[in-house]
Amino acid sequence: MGETRELQLQVMGQEAREENSAEGNVALQTMTPRIRKYMWWLQIAIYSLFVLSGQTVATLLGRLYFEKGGKSKWLATLVQLAGFPILLPLYCVSLPKSPRTSDSHTSQPSALVLLLLYVSLGILLAGDCMMYSVGLSYLPVSTYSLICATQLAFNAFFSFFLNSQKFTPFIVNSLVLLTTSSTLLVFQTGDSSDPNSVSKGKYIIGFLCTLCASAGSGLALSLIQLSFQKILKRETSTVILDLIIYQSLVATCVTMVGLFASGDWKSLNREMGDFELGKVSYLMILLWTAVGWAVFSVGLFGLIFEVSSLFSNVISTLGLPIVPVLAVVFFHDKMDGVKVTAMLLGIWGFVSYMYQHYLDDSKAESTNVD
Repeated sequence: MGETRELQLQVMGQEAREENSAEGNVALQTMTPRIRKYMWWLQIAIYSLFVLSGQTVATLLGRLYFEKGGKSKWLATLVQLAGFPILLPLYCVSLPKSPRTSDSHTSQPSALVLLLLYVSLGILLAGDCMMYSVGLSYLPVSTYSLICATQLAFNAFFSFFLNSQKFTPFIVNSLVLLTTSSTLLVFQTGDSSDPNSVSKGKYIIGFLCTLCASAGSGLALSLIQLSFQKILKRETSTVILDLIIYQSLVATCVTMVGLFASGDWKSLNREMGDFELGKVSYLMILLWTAVGWAVFSVGLFGLIFEVSSLFSNVISTLGLPIVPVLAVVFFHDKMDGVKVTAMLLGIWGFVSYMYQHYLDDSKAESTNVD
């Protein structure tokens, strides 16, 4: 009788443990996706912080270089590109597979095709960075950053032809607002009472170079998306790293050739000696500008891997209102009615662009659920 009672208790205890274990497993299965989702959003927040902080700091330091006596556009271009080795340790990091990466075996592109792809994108990147440097040297940093926001509009335009992007009312609204925002800045010229202002001719050159650089960046992003779809056909961490590092390497080499071919390297020693803040500050500005762009690259890589190259572009444009405000604080840029209007139109266009992608993502999620 006692043994039977003990056996019953053991059976009941085992059933209770199994029931509790089953309940625990259900709870764990319920919590795990939620925890993963929170961790994913935390990663996106960190990568976005890297993009925004790196871009903002590097842009402000780039303008400080020109404002305090720096003259070499080639050197300013080089520091935008030379920080890419900071990405090399990421090859040793085991990253989880991107949810957008297919497990299916796809044919790998030949070495010649990859070489042509990296060289083409690298040359385009070098040209973009050079035009950005010219624009930053001639324009107030607040005006420069507002013009850079047109990259979203150019990206949508090129995506229509290269990536089958549909022109919805919100996208069209974004295009119109961003185009109007940059057009307003054409009527801005340097303040003659400001000793740091430039002539109207240089202002127009800076405006056109920044606008062309934004168009080039929008084109490059559409081409990268097209490359993933038609050539690379995968978005693993290694493939993305290869793309970023090799195109940066090509762009750095092109810029180095330009630096020496133009003869700018001969005047760098004199430029450092004449720099208003001193030699140490000259070197520190260049160093931290390169570090800022390297941090930006790390965040960019994370966003491309976790979400998409288009999303990384949107996040970088999110810095639109940050740089003009900081430029008013540190560089005493004047924020007149035209600039304020241009900034508000730019923010409106950005929100319209983001809302369309929110609708697209919501539609895609509902389709997957169904």
